[in-house]
Amino acid sequence: FALDWAENGKICVEKYQAAEPGYYDAILMDLRMPEMNGLEAARTIRAMSREDASRIPIIAMTADAFEEDRQKALRSGMDGHLSKPIEIDRLFEALDELLD
Repeated sequence: FALDWAENGKICVEKYQAAEPGYYDAILMDLRMPEMNGLEAARTIRAMSREDASRIPIIAMTADAFEEDRQKALRSGMDGHLSKPIEIDRLFEALDELLD
């Protein structure tokens, strides 16, 4: 894997927007970030007019582990929800499922 790190949701959105369509295969998104949280960032990405914005897998990675939190993530346009601490096997399963 090659990873890019974004300190907050605003930077994540900016990096995604600046990249060529198809550059990123998936986005792993924390929900609790300064400036723009993960829910807002996911909604912003999904609203973009670029060709890959509606289909890039976005997975929430968060300490917010209740069903209500999972539903909020899905409603914001995310494709999956993993609670912290992240189990690497679950992460790989989610990526394998979404990247097929």
